[in-house]
Amino acid sequence: MAHQTVLIVDFGGQYNQLIARRVRECGVYCEVHPYTTPLAELKAKDPIGLIFTGGPDSVYLDGSPKVDPEIFTWGVPILGICYGCQFMSHTLGGRVTEAQDDSAREYGKTVTYYDTSCPIFQGLPEQGISWMSHGDYMAAIPEGFKLVAHSDACPNVAIADEKRGFYGVQYHPEVNHTENGLKMIRNFLYEVCGAVGDWTMGNFCKTTVERLRQEIGGGRVLLALSGGVDSSVLAALLAEAIGDRLTCVFVDHGLMRKNEGDEVEAAFSKWKVNFVRVNAEDRFLIKLAGVSEPESKRKIIGAEFGYVFRDEAERFHITNEDFLAQGTIYPDVIESGKGDADVIKSHHNRLLPPEVVARFKGVLEPLSLLFKDEVRQLGRELGLPEYMVMRQPFPGPGLAIRIIGDITKEKADMLREADAIFREEMANAGLDRTVSQYFAVLTNVRSVGVMGDGRTYDYTLALRGVTTTDFMTADWARIPYEVLDKVSSRIINTVRGINRIVYDITSKPPATIEWE
Repeated sequence: MAHQTVLIVDFGGQYNQLIARRVRECGVYCEVHPYTTPLAELKAKDPIGLIFTGGPDSVYLDGSPKVDPEIFTWGVPILGICYGCQFMSHTLGGRVTEAQDDSAREYGKTVTYYDTSCPIFQGLPEQGISWMSHGDYMAAIPEGFKLVAHSDACPNVAIADEKRGFYGVQYHPEVNHTENGLKMIRNFLYEVCGAVGDWTMGNFCKTTVERLRQEIGGGRVLLALSGGVDSSVLAALLAEAIGDRLTCVFVDHGLMRKNEGDEVEAAFSKWKVNFVRVNAEDRFLIKLAGVSEPESKRKIIGAEFGYVFRDEAERFHITNEDFLAQGTIYPDVIESGKGDADVIKSHHNRLLPPEVVARFKGVLEPLSLLFKDEVRQLGRELGLPEYMVMRQPFPGPGLAIRIIGDITKEKADMLREADAIFREEMANAGLDRTVSQYFAVLTNVRSVGVMGDGRTYDYTLALRGVTTTDFMTADWARIPYEVLDKVSSRIINTVRGINRIVYDITSKPPATIEWE
């Protein structure tokens, strides 16, 4: 697909996926690559601009992340954010040191003053709030640069070499806390890099359908269908591309929410696709027996999904000239670890056994460059109903990662009932349309309680609700106390084995949305 590209060089900062989302929001395609990516590989992508991300390291220390200085000779504009700004300054002849006193360290919301003659601050107010997070300080800036922003504590908040198109900011324009941060990124893209805004979901849809037709040829596709947003949108995309040569396999692994398997089957029975439901509860529970470590759960489930798909391919005479398709999206790729980046959590659809992959001609993952909200936009382009497009995310491993500790059918049934009550009361209160995701977690904690004048020693259930636009960052949802009270009372009174309810008030970061 021909479009302008911006590359984000990842130095390990916590907001790096969010930078990518902001660039995409501006109508410009971008990709995130670890700083260890060979320069030749980056240059081959012919970027119109580069963005260096933040990171936890100090650039003046041995072993800190660095990129070959040749990158500054390409003639491509560069925006450095936080560590990326310090890396640029350090490499090009400036001096970065540890802040010598607390006044030079800045964290959180900071009043900042901008030189609005600078292209990245063009058309913005001269004063605003920026979100700082740095303990190092640019004591001297490189030759050819000028200061274009300052705060009361720090004279070197932003630097610019307009002739070469190099800009650096000590703060994080990608977070909502920075006023006009998105406009700053947009200015860099359009005023400095010359972006034209050719990244649209309509174009992506049209070109991806055509590309899939060419790649698949006369072959067939077996789609790993969960019934969630991602795999449902992919089903529609593949149906558009190859019609009835698509077979959708829905694996009910016994770890779905209450009635979910029946709901998925009912929804897809209305589609003109080959839909297959595989009841595999016993198969998965046997594999998971006694396993409590989260990554082990994910790996077992990912592998077993693959073996089920292999068996179904045999049953439907799908050959090694046909394809397997998965609804993998960009956060799945990044969180599963890219380059030498940390594995936040392995996503089950990144864990297919090699022998399963070898069974097919190839694995199709056409959504693997999209974020969740972009997948929803694509669903609308394909004409999917809004209730399906806006369906809450549900992890592929299902309740396995919402049951802390080992998994049993008894625990799964207990959590299913509690979660159903929570979801029902949220819908009754009209909160299902405003809270982005909400669910229950069965913790591995047991505590003493009193019920019917008798002592109990049962499980603690955690409720989780978040608000977010892109699922890269999220804030905990302020669910009204009266709703939480009603949920708690219903669960305690009707779900045997639970005697305590708690509510999770942690945002992402530092937490993830799911508990495991």
